[in-house]
Amino acid sequence: MQIYTQFIYEKTWSKTTKEQAVKIIKEEMPQTDPEATLSYILQEIQKGKIITFGECRFKLMDH
Repeated sequence: MQIYTQFIYEKTWSKTTKEQAVKIIKEEMPQTDPEATLSYILQEIQKGKIITFGECRFKLMDH
């Protein structure tokens, strides 16, 4: 499973590492705990959901 992200102004999804996801979370919502937020996002996207956080969407793909 691979994490993919897409900003709301983009049309394509980009492969993202966990480190990149933490950086995105820090930039989008600096007042949150990025590790805990990523943990929550991972739990939800493993259920097949697309999570929007700030201006970025997260999802999992089987590639």
